[in-house]
Amino acid sequence: MAEQPKLAKADNVSEWYLSVVQRAELADYAPVKGCMVIRPNGYAIWENIQRAFDPRIKASGAQAAYFPLFIPQSFFAREKEFAAGFSPECAVVTHGGGEQLEEPLYVRPTSETIMYHMFAKWVQSWRDLPLKVNQWCNVVRWERRTFPFLRTLEFLWQEGHTAHATKAECEEEVLRAVRAYEDFFLNDLALPVRIGRKSDGEKFAGAVYTLACEALMPDGKALQSATSHMLGQNFSRESAFNIAFQDQAKTTQYAWQTSWGMSTRVVGGLIMVHGDDQGLILPPRIAPIQAVIVPIWKNPEEQAKVLEAVERIRRRFDEAGVRVHADLREQYNPGWKFNEWELRGVPVRVEVGPKDVAKGQAVLARRDVRAKEFLPEDGLVARAKALLDEIQKALFQRALDYRESHTYEAKTLVEFADIVENRRGFIHAAWCGKRECEVRVKEETKATTRCIPLDDAGGHAACFVCGEPSTCRPVWARAY
Repeated sequence: MAEQPKLAKADNVSEWYLSVVQRAELADYAPVKGCMVIRPNGYAIWENIQRAFDPRIKASGAQAAYFPLFIPQSFFAREKEFAAGFSPECAVVTHGGGEQLEEPLYVRPTSETIMYHMFAKWVQSWRDLPLKVNQWCNVVRWERRTFPFLRTLEFLWQEGHTAHATKAECEEEVLRAVRAYEDFFLNDLALPVRIGRKSDGEKFAGAVYTLACEALMPDGKALQSATSHMLGQNFSRESAFNIAFQDQAKTTQYAWQTSWGMSTRVVGGLIMVHGDDQGLILPPRIAPIQAVIVPIWKNPEEQAKVLEAVERIRRRFDEAGVRVHADLREQYNPGWKFNEWELRGVPVRVEVGPKDVAKGQAVLARRDVRAKEFLPEDGLVARAKALLDEIQKALFQRALDYRESHTYEAKTLVEFADIVENRRGFIHAAWCGKRECEVRVKEETKATTRCIPLDDAGGHAACFVCGEPSTCRPVWARAY
């Protein structure tokens, strides 16, 4: 039997989060430390994320593909910055079939190397470009500190990889991808995100630069929710993977490349941002079940009439395109079911009892503010659909209000450290751009540059660390 979370969200966000993940049966701990089992309730959310975002990927011209899980160790040495960044996180296979392998195999932490080995075979002419592929798959990164969904040894994601004839096309693709993520987070997940450029110290290993979407969690930490990387010609040059082609002038050129991705950590972001003391709250557009119908009766005569009405209502919801479920289990009472579906975050609940049947009505309850209204059966579906839109917008606005009320300004390192420790959230602070100042901030406060907003025009006050002229005004925060 599912139970309500015992902790209030405000008391301890981390403990509350872990409680919701397990009690709502989203995930469980695997026998391998640092790994998780995604349960059907959690995987259904990920499936809806895939269904909602995949059309955006295909609209960009990227085609679905799949590449091997195992990557020859030598591939990683071809791009030195990439190798230095990822090798410490890699799981390595040294034996197979009872024998030691001639060359160790890395278990995929990301697919640049294996994909670009193939790109070099497929790209010969400017006519072969642009080349755009995407795969939904699993990856493995040997993290020291793990947290279900937000950071695990193995996780699921999509990774898009593209090759272009020109730098301009490449940069257009990098921006297109991050804007697609932004649109998805805002409109489907109801997650307000800040998008911007990563500092050189925080960018993807092997990239020229990285653009990212950063969301603020209720404990004041940032969650990097998606990234888009401008790889330039770092992987395509002859010393790396030699993705060369003949241009229209018959001269040899190296392809310009991007990669971009989003993982199951966004499920963790949904849980943390939208949930409350009763459990999970799912944005309607991504909820596996948008409306649940709970029948109420005391005797067989009432049961027959109520179930007849429930089936009629369920059919109307289904015909209207609402993802609906009728909870007909007899081993649980209605009150238990109410708690169960609130815990699982279903946006709308419909209650149907004998008095409602007699009056030709039903009770419509919204999950986010736990309010109820009585409606005639004929107008129920239309009102429920309108309510789903209201809930979607309300969840976004609530998350946006939280972010704005927890976004601060800091002009000195002392002021910055006080905000990080005592108020927590996003901090805008002017920075000179020097790596030593960025490192000092991380060492003293554990906060990092999350992104330099795309609309940042420079010309700010002095660097809050060293006092020298600043070059930008990043968003800073502690992060997952």
